[in-house]
Amino acid sequence: MLQATCSFFRQPANFAPDHELSLSELAALDMCQKRAIFKPMTAEERQDLKQRCGGSWKLVLRFLLAGEACSRREKSHAIAGPGHSIAVTSKGVVYSFGSNSSGQLGHGTTEEEWQPRQIRSLQGIRIIQAAAGAGRTMLISDAGHVYAFGKDSFGEAEYGVQGSKLVTTPQLVESLKNIFVVQAAIGNFFTAVLSREGRVYTFSWGNDARLGHQTEPNDLEPHPLLGALENIPVVQIAAGYCYLLALACQPTGMSVYSVGCGLGGKLGHGTRTDEKYPRLIEQFQTLNLQPVVVASWCLACCSSGEGWKGLHMGLGSLWVLGSWERRV
Repeated sequence: MLQATCSFFRQPANFAPDHELSLSELAALDMCQKRAIFKPMTAEERQDLKQRCGGSWKLVLRFLLAGEACSRREKSHAIAGPGHSIAVTSKGVVYSFGSNSSGQLGHGTTEEEWQPRQIRSLQGIRIIQAAAGAGRTMLISDAGHVYAFGKDSFGEAEYGVQGSKLVTTPQLVESLKNIFVVQAAIGNFFTAVLSREGRVYTFSWGNDARLGHQTEPNDLEPHPLLGALENIPVVQIAAGYCYLLALACQPTGMSVYSVGCGLGGKLGHGTRTDEKYPRLIEQFQTLNLQPVVVASWCLACCSSGEGWKGLHMGLGSLWVLGSWERRV
């Protein structure tokens, strides 16, 4: 509705806090200031986000709302990993159970848990998001801090065995302490995190400039995802075994980018070619679909204005499910 205002409402309204803003921009800014993620931002961070979103508070609002739609913040949720599970309550309390050979349950031991058990060392810390991988767990707090436990690495070595010690209780990831993180995604060879400003950072799997950076497999420093998404805000990420999906919020609408291993066609570009930098999946625009959420292995849910549809990419085929079904 804000984007449909007439030219009269696009003129400077001469109202605080910014006399140069139109009524619609002021209304959008007011709504932004009520969002939980936006409130703690500094004035400089807010302006940076505004520029990343296209220079409009209306576009910032759309980015924030899209992020909330993809987020489990203040909602209870459960995550199923390859051998263990994590449950987060609406109050931010974390329970874990299942396999624990690497300490990925966070209880200070490597013993299996056959029933959900609260991670006591997190008392006083409110967790809003969890990610589970093979022998690894990451938790995101409402303050944007990242806690990791299990294998002390952000990805497996592609060839041979990568040595790593085990961490059996949640530990703050020091290399991310200056980044306000809202989501983490764990692949097999890499880990990715998403900042509240919509920037994607990746760890590990930098051999041959995979994921756009040349680093060692055991690198513990986050690297910003370069290429097409450098100046486009992302609202959600999803990690597969060896690839990453990113749901981006652009002035023209929502779009999906993929990067990594293309074996089986799972990147959605109609080929098996690897992508070292994020590449737009153009099929969504071709089918006039608006992606709303992404998940790995490899699934994206979309809206075409006629209802919800699930789009599955991989193994060389593309299926659209919902009110109609078609193979492309």
